[in-house]
Amino acid sequence: GRKTGEEGDRIAASYIADEFRRYGLEPKGDQGTFLQSFQVTTGIKAGTGNALEATINNRKLNYAADVDVRPVAITSSATVQGDLVFVGYGISSDSLKLDEYAGVDVKGKIVMMLRFTPDFGKQNSMYDGWELLYKKGRVARDKGAAGILIVTGPADEEKPELMPLKFERRNEDVGIPVMNITSTAAAELLRSAGIAKNLKEIQQQIYDTKSPASFMVPGVSVSMTTNVERVMSQSANVVGLIEGTSAKEEVMIIGAHFDHLGWGGAGSGSLKAETTAIHHGADDNASGTAGILELAQYFSAHRDSLKRSLLFIGFSGEEMGLLGSQYYVNHPSLPLPQTVAMINLDMIGRMRESTLVVEGSGTSPAWASMLKRHENGFKLKLKPGGFGPSDHSSFYGKKIPVLFFFTNLHEDYHRPSDTWEKIQFGEEQRVLTLIADIAKDIVNGPTRPEYVQVTDSSATIAGDRRETRVSLGVMPDYAEDVVGLRITGTRPGSSAEMAGLVGGDIIVTFAGKDVKNIYDFTYLMGERKPGEEVQIVVKRGAEVLTLTATLKARKQ
Repeated sequence: GRKTGEEGDRIAASYIADEFRRYGLEPKGDQGTFLQSFQVTTGIKAGTGNALEATINNRKLNYAADVDVRPVAITSSATVQGDLVFVGYGISSDSLKLDEYAGVDVKGKIVMMLRFTPDFGKQNSMYDGWELLYKKGRVARDKGAAGILIVTGPADEEKPELMPLKFERRNEDVGIPVMNITSTAAAELLRSAGIAKNLKEIQQQIYDTKSPASFMVPGVSVSMTTNVERVMSQSANVVGLIEGTSAKEEVMIIGAHFDHLGWGGAGSGSLKAETTAIHHGADDNASGTAGILELAQYFSAHRDSLKRSLLFIGFSGEEMGLLGSQYYVNHPSLPLPQTVAMINLDMIGRMRESTLVVEGSGTSPAWASMLKRHENGFKLKLKPGGFGPSDHSSFYGKKIPVLFFFTNLHEDYHRPSDTWEKIQFGEEQRVLTLIADIAKDIVNGPTRPEYVQVTDSSATIAGDRRETRVSLGVMPDYAEDVVGLRITGTRPGSSAEMAGLVGGDIIVTFAGKDVKNIYDFTYLMGERKPGEEVQIVVKRGAEVLTLTATLKARKQ
């Protein structure tokens, strides 16, 4: 399944490198190899010292790690203490007209909340999204809570047990300690504090009334220590060069990601997350990887006819957020100012009715005539924008013209059923012939393609694609490990550009609330409406600036 940082990923990279070597490409990775290595977070594990202690009227209760309590994947590593407050399911929503924090002061305190939602498991839940631990955690943090205890309610479990500590690709440190406590331990704590109703009765009350049942837990002080360690793994892009002749210092890149989702499962990005099975990713993106191998072999055999150089890159880490391509543009093998264009192949193996999607068609004035000249029976669906949920975005953010070829989504996308026998080999050959012809025009053209900023692009920006009503128009930088959301650029004409945001800015506050990472930003965007004016605090080098943006409606 080629999951980033795992053995399948390494085998795939090694295979691509061997093929590049066989075709006679020049290695442009690290230390004379084809592999450009980078580190990724692929797991999480409990460190030492995880503990929970409650003091009830001068009597101490200690809860054992991995028996009564366990850190949750979204936790920070810290020790905090404070009085205990029960906040139901931790929901605070104007649209639902439900605030379980109303009437209780949680600042500097430890909040206990129920996992899931009051109607968990029902279709078309009115609480959709509130089952997400990160959302609950972010709200508690923004309300001023010092720490969180998550408990699975008795109605939602067959037997009391702790949640597994499991890394998910979209989980991040929420900024405060978060622990899971068993329903048995939580019930004992509430009972020892003299709470008349048991946990099951409290949960049933919230289920029946759909209204807050929050309360201070009298006489209880809690001390909690969380310690989690990220498991880092090595992955690599595969980079090989065919040097040109008369203008070899200029280079065009042809790339495709070769990673996929491994065995799937919760948090993997699988659209059949309940199934643990190899996610083959034949179309996504073995098809594009096969494409760059075919093109590398073809152009290697015709290298004497190439004016400019061609750089072929197999990217890893795309499914985890364009990690490989972001790493490359920040650590290029050849100078980015000399990179004249980037062609991206992602899912080119499932053609329907000769329809070929081409994104980035407006990023250079040279593209329109080239695409028209080599159309060759395709129904080209042109999208002008250069930002989108694949690796070309990383290059467009660096002001490089891009073209992204794509035969569109299908019912097997991100499922185990994306298998090799469904690839339409003849149609993919047609796509590669078109791409080869366009590549020839670019590498042998009299001048390098001119870069154009595309105004009012309808392309979806990777990382900002959660269902929201508004758009800010920023390009997240997945490669930088910072507190906040670092951006690589803004869309022309967007709210972000008009507000004065620029590439390199780190968004630290949005609409008065802290932004620790991209997930904070995504959830905060989901709470806004078109036309709202929001203040955005950014770090720009040594400066801290407050900018004002008027949010626009997201284009459908």
